[in-house]
Amino acid sequence: ISGPGRDIHGQAWGPHPGTSLGPDTAPPQPQESFTPTEEHVLVVRLLLKHLHAFSNSLKPEQVSPSTHSHATSPLEEFKRAAVPRFVQQKLYLFLQHCFGHWPLDASFRAVLEMWLSYLQPWRYAPEKQAQSSDCQARCVSERWAPFVQENLLMYTKLFVGFLSRALRTDLVSPKNALMVFRVAKVFAQPNLAEMIQKGEQLFLEPELVIPHRQHRLFTAPTFTGSFLSSWPPAVTDASFKVKSHVYSLEGQDCKYTPMFGPEVRTLVLRLAQLITQAKQTAKSISDQCGESTAGRPFLSWLGFCSTDTNGSYAANDLDEMGQDSVRKTDEYLEKALEYLCQMFRLSEAQLTQLTLALGTTQDENGKKQLPDCVVGEDGLVLTPLGRYQIINGLRRFDIEYQGDSELQPIRSYEIASLVRVLFRLSSAINRRFAGPMAALCSRADFLGSFCRYHLTEPGLADRHLLSPVARGCAARRPRGPRLSLRFLGSYRTLLSLLLAFFVASLFCIGPLPCALLLVLGYLLYAVAMTLLTERSKLHHL
Repeated sequence: ISGPGRDIHGQAWGPHPGTSLGPDTAPPQPQESFTPTEEHVLVVRLLLKHLHAFSNSLKPEQVSPSTHSHATSPLEEFKRAAVPRFVQQKLYLFLQHCFGHWPLDASFRAVLEMWLSYLQPWRYAPEKQAQSSDCQARCVSERWAPFVQENLLMYTKLFVGFLSRALRTDLVSPKNALMVFRVAKVFAQPNLAEMIQKGEQLFLEPELVIPHRQHRLFTAPTFTGSFLSSWPPAVTDASFKVKSHVYSLEGQDCKYTPMFGPEVRTLVLRLAQLITQAKQTAKSISDQCGESTAGRPFLSWLGFCSTDTNGSYAANDLDEMGQDSVRKTDEYLEKALEYLCQMFRLSEAQLTQLTLALGTTQDENGKKQLPDCVVGEDGLVLTPLGRYQIINGLRRFDIEYQGDSELQPIRSYEIASLVRVLFRLSSAINRRFAGPMAALCSRADFLGSFCRYHLTEPGLADRHLLSPVARGCAARRPRGPRLSLRFLGSYRTLLSLLLAFFVASLFCIGPLPCALLLVLGYLLYAVAMTLLTERSKLHHL
C-alpha cells in the first residue's frame, strides 16, 4: 500500500511542473482507499514464502549474535535484515487494512493464508525438508523465539482482529468453519503459545531506559544511505527488541491488549459459544434434510395426501452441498474448539456453563429452540440476543401460513387460471349447500365422521403462537364445513391422473371405467382414513 501523500505509482501528489496553484486552481484530491484483490494477496504470499526461505538459508552458527561481526558478508547481513527492515512494517499495515476492510465472505481465505504463512517461518527452513510428514504435533523450536518476540503484534493484535471477524461470520458455512480451524490449528502448535506469552511478558516489563531518551531509542532506524551503514549495533536485551517492535508499529502511546488477558479471553469464550451453536445448527439442518427426504409418503406423490403448502425451506448452503459438507463442517468446528481450549486452557465445565447460560441447549425432542425472546403484552418480543441469533442464522422461527388455506398465494407448482376457476366453483358450492354440509358434519354416526374428514379444516390447536393481529382475525373468521377443490389445480395431481389413464389404456380400460375405479379406490382410502382418525380421537379421550 502506498504511503500517505503518494499515488499508486509512488509519486507525490502535487501540480505538474511549470504550473502553480492560483486562486482558481483546486488542490489535488486524494484518491480512494486502496482495495487489494485476491491475486494481489496471492502474489504477496508468494513473496513472503521466498523471503522466509531466503532469510532461513543462513547457517545456524551465522545466526547467533556471537558471530555478528564485521567479517560477515553483505549478503548474510541482507538475509538477516530483509524481513524486519523492509517487509515487517508495510506488511503489518497491509494486513490491518485487509482485516478491517475485506468482505465477510469466504474470499478472506487468501488473506488468512498469507498471514499464516508469515507467522510460520519454520515451514520454510532447510531442516523442514527432513521432517517426517506424519509428525503433526511437532513442537516449534526455541530457535524461533526471537522471531515471535520481534513480530509480537503480527501474532497478538491480528489474532484479536480475526476473532472480531469470526464473531460476525456464519460458522455453519463449511468455508468459514475451515478458516477458524486453520487459525486455531496454527496457534495451537506446541510451544508457540508459550513463546507469545513470553513476548508479552517482555513487553510489559518496567522501562529501564532514561525517560527523555526513550523516544529516540524506540524509533525505527532511518533508511538513508546504505542499509548496512545505518544498521544499529547488536542489542542483546530481548525486552528492548519487543518494545522497539511494538512502538515502531503502533507509536509510543499505544495501548496494548494482551492476547492471554481477560478481554481477549472473553472474545474466545464467545467464539467457543458460537462454534457450539453452529455445530447444533448444522446437525439440525442435516436432520431436517433427512426427514424431508425420507418422511415423504408414497401416496403424496399420487395426490392422495394433502400437499404441504406451508413447508419451510432452509436457506443455507449445507442443503445444496449434502451430508458430506455437514460432516466436514462438524469436524472443522470440533477441532477448532479443541485447539482453542488447548491454547487458552478452557475446561469442559466452563464451556458447558456458558453454553447453558446462552441458551443453546436443545429441547426434549432434539430440535432447535426458538430465538431468545420474552412474552410481552403484544406477543413474543425478541431480545438483543434473539436478534443476533436470527441475523447470524443460528436460530429462526418456523414461519407458516396461518390464514385461510383457500386464499393463500398461488404456488409455482399450481396452474394459476385453474386454481382461480376451482376457487369460484368451490365457493359457489359452499354458499349453496352450507346448511346441508353443516347438518351432515354434526351427525354422530359414520356418515358424519366421513363428512367431517373431508369438509372441515384441521384446527389450529397444534400450530405455533399467532401474532396478536392474526389471533384477532382467526377469532373473527368462521370455521364452518366447506369443500375445497384446489388440489385439482396442482401439476402433480393432473400428472398423476394422466398417468393413471395411460396405464389403464394399456390394459384396454376406457376413460369412464378408469374414472370410476379411481373414485372407488379413493372412497376406500377415505373410509380407512376416517376409521383411523376416529380411533385416534377415541384413544386421546
